[in-house]
Amino acid sequence: MTASEGTDEGGLGERERDLLAVERRSWPGPGAKERAVRERLGLSPTRYYQLLNALLDDPRALAHDPVTVNRLRRVREEKQRRREG
Repeated sequence: MTASEGTDEGGLGERERDLLAVERRSWPGPGAKERAVRERLGLSPTRYYQLLNALLDDPRALAHDPVTVNRLRRVREEKQRRREG
């Protein structure tokens, strides 16, 4: 796949870049993010979070947007710690 086919130089596809872009934004209130996920990405919130969670483990995502990926990894790890403890 070439850059013109939806991947950037880091290897992320358009969908992956869009997922990270949604997470970079701040949202005005409850439901706004989920609405945007449905309308802009055509995904259910459940599927969105499944894809996002997998993306957080992808080194290409970290290279593309380290601030967002590291923040989301910390949030995920904290939730896991609370569930285990």
